[in-house]
Amino acid sequence: MTASSPMPDTTLSVRDVFEIESDWQVPAFSHKTEHVPDADAAYRFDPDTTLAILAGFAFNRRVLIQGFHGTGKSTHIEQVASRLNWPCVRVNLDSHVSRIDLIGKDAIVLKDGKQITEYREGILPWALQHACALVFDEYDAGRPDVMFVIQRVLEVEGKLTLLDQNRVIQPHAGFRLFATSNTIGLGDTTGLYHGTHALNQGQLDRWNIVATLNYLPAEEEEAIVAAKVPAFAKADKKDTLRGMVALAGLTRQSFMQGDISTVMSPRTVMSWAENAEIFGNIEAAFRLSFLNKCDEAERAAVGELYQRAMGAECPPGL
Repeated sequence: MTASSPMPDTTLSVRDVFEIESDWQVPAFSHKTEHVPDADAAYRFDPDTTLAILAGFAFNRRVLIQGFHGTGKSTHIEQVASRLNWPCVRVNLDSHVSRIDLIGKDAIVLKDGKQITEYREGILPWALQHACALVFDEYDAGRPDVMFVIQRVLEVEGKLTLLDQNRVIQPHAGFRLFATSNTIGLGDTTGLYHGTHALNQGQLDRWNIVATLNYLPAEEEEAIVAAKVPAFAKADKKDTLRGMVALAGLTRQSFMQGDISTVMSPRTVMSWAENAEIFGNIEAAFRLSFLNKCDEAERAAVGELYQRAMGAECPPGL
């Protein structure tokens, strides 16, 4: 433990802070630092997912959250961390993130007018030595060499051995590890998430908790959009908003049935509402926010869904 990275110094009631029926008292920090995410007052917490994340913070469990894109997996972790004032760092495991990026590397620096070689720590050794929640986004898209590095620290007592430095790093007592993925480690069977891989089952077994985050109920999704785009909270736009969210639900059902290959996420609905305010036209905004992302062969099917949900003719472009 270092002075720059103290341990949690208070506790919070899950019932009071997250409005979830639980007697848990979760450790938290009384002061906010630069690495604590900003709180979103409009964010809606899914009870089961929230408890899974809180278990990660309170009991040092490794938590993997799986679900469709746009369900708010990473944001959920950040928003829990923001309530706990727990420093949180996100790393996107795209195909360009290498083992060296994660662990660290030697770099040539100028010191006292001379060029010298100095070791620069990567994000993993840094996070391990601090009271910090490290979140690996797109976990199922990581390169094999990177995944095996992560496997070393998945154990709660997992120490990181830096071979180049002859060092063994002991995890800080406040270090926590989370990850999010679109698949559940078996690879992409839908064709929706190109670039994802099947996960090593030995590694998958090391995640103590695996939670699935689904899309929110329609009423809650409407409330979130209305909070983010205040114009849609007005009475004259409530029916429009209800139709927009209903259309998103229809696209998700059609995707699961194999009728279309593009899904409207809550993020897309929010973009649609924002674009409607910018362009002053709900149909044009729909085309720019979602329709242009769809395969041309599927646009007729999307048009039928639009008519069902919005009670209007198909937008131009179908």
